[in-house]
Amino acid sequence: MDFTTVANNLRESFRVLAGGRKSGEVRELRGVSIASAGVTFQMFNAAFLSGPVASEAELEQRILLAALHFQSRGMQWAYWVCDDWLEPGLRSRSRKIFAKHGLHHSVDLPGMVADRLLAPRRPLPALEVRRVSAAATQEDFCLVGSVCFNVPLAWFREVFETNGVWERFVGYVGYLGSEPVSTAAVVIEGGAAGVYNVATIPGHQRRGYGEAIVRHALDAARREHGIERTILQSTKAGYALYGRMGYRTVTNVAVYST
Repeated sequence: MDFTTVANNLRESFRVLAGGRKSGEVRELRGVSIASAGVTFQMFNAAFLSGPVASEAELEQRILLAALHFQSRGMQWAYWVCDDWLEPGLRSRSRKIFAKHGLHHSVDLPGMVADRLLAPRRPLPALEVRRVSAAATQEDFCLVGSVCFNVPLAWFREVFETNGVWERFVGYVGYLGSEPVSTAAVVIEGGAAGVYNVATIPGHQRRGYGEAIVRHALDAARREHGIERTILQSTKAGYALYGRMGYRTVTNVAVYST
């Protein structure tokens, strides 16, 4: 089941972020995985389904389990739901069920898989790519993310400016001269390299920098781990590009937040 590769790698990426922070928490409840960074940005205080859901009552139970966890800690949070865990009839009603419990639909992200990347269709631009390690590259990674995802810089810093995060959340920043213009990150899990935090500063978009840094990151993962298979969750803006790179859609990830 290709969708489980997407679901498991996504969940692991949040576990890596939560595990790298003193305020983070990783727990397994009945049918629910918690991977919470314990931060202001609610998207990183996350719950996930960890198995199939057959009925509305079962889905409500899993929502309530996660809600109790976060409410007892006074946190805003989000539920990241791989739709293929839900039976088809339940899937069509799920948005209303989440809304009933105060979780409002934020975005749908196509979950995509590529067994091997296709060759670029055009020459890629020159870009100096640095792996995130020291404080300067951590700050630049956060800066690009805050601009591109329209989130306060302080929120991104709270999630990412901790050295423990970067042990398995392998981040990259692309530079034009001294200016950081793009980012990408890779998490290895389940025989696949998961691609995350792909972003390019407005004004530098549609010039190939996003593709260049993603390919750089995945080339590094292949050399280090021998892994060809990759997964990601696409935005609307990146969907056509990922198709040209060899990705195919295998599921949908719906995000609900408080």
